[in-house]
Amino acid sequence: MPVLRETEFKAQVVWLGHVPANQNLRAQPVDQLQLEFSGDRGARHEGVNRSSCVRVKNLYPQGTEIRNVRQLTILSAEELDSIAAEMGLKQLDPALLGASVVLRGIPDFTHIPPSSRLQAKAGATVTVDMENRPCVLPGREIEAETPGYGAAFKPAAQGRRGVTAWVERPGTLAIGEKLTLFVPDQRAWSP
Repeated sequence: MPVLRETEFKAQVVWLGHVPANQNLRAQPVDQLQLEFSGDRGARHEGVNRSSCVRVKNLYPQGTEIRNVRQLTILSAEELDSIAAEMGLKQLDPALLGASVVLRGIPDFTHIPPSSRLQAKAGATVTVDMENRPCVLPGREIEAETPGYGAAFKPAAQGRRGVTAWVERPGTLAIGEKLTLFVPDQRAWSP
């Protein structure tokens, strides 16, 4: 019996971005991403391993070499629309959030279970690490583009910031492509 259950949810790739390694956070829109085991080649978060950051400071001293499960930032178009509305904006450019992939079609996307898979028809597969909690860096990018709105990002993005993910099977993702959601076939944790 499979450990990962295919769901009825298929998400369409509506936006792709590449954050150059020498850049802070802002993504450059692209038509496709060539994903390798190390992630998006030349990207800020590329690598099989990475230095630990504040998100895991209760586990490791900052800078400890650990497995890189944050190669990609995947967002939901529906959740981006909700964040923008709460901020009082017509729309929110995913480039300002350092997005790698924006999908449309999976409800409550930010809360899909960790270890879920998103798989393209040709086989490229990414594994979800966990919810990507809002931080101040996108707010700075938003403020630079739309003064007076940057501080509104973090509270508006709570529970809607998408997920981080890593490449399980290399391949190409292109705008318009459909990804199938697979979730772990297990009951919810109940200690």
